[in-house]
Amino acid sequence: MSKQLHEKYRLGDADFYHIRNRNEARVLRMMEKVLTEPPGMTPSAADLHDIYALALNSLPARYAQQGSIVLRDPVRDEDVLEAVRKAIATVVHNPKQ
Repeated sequence: MSKQLHEKYRLGDADFYHIRNRNEARVLRMMEKVLTEPPGMTPSAADLHDIYALALNSLPARYAQQGSIVLRDPVRDEDVLEAVRKAIATVVHNPKQ
């Protein structure tokens, strides 16, 4: 990580770089799983970015600090899986030119 990038997530002495939406990694895992299912689909990097963004935007944000203990997660894996499948369908039916 570059120092310049890290500085974008600072406010005074507070470092916000390691606060992340917990759904980011979950969406990536589900994308990896689901993208092996549709036969013949070879998404471009732009398609993958669109699928990722669409899926994340359809789920509630679940921000947590690095090292946080999460006792309960109201977003189920099935919800993430459904969001990824819908995002893939949207990208397939509306390809970028």
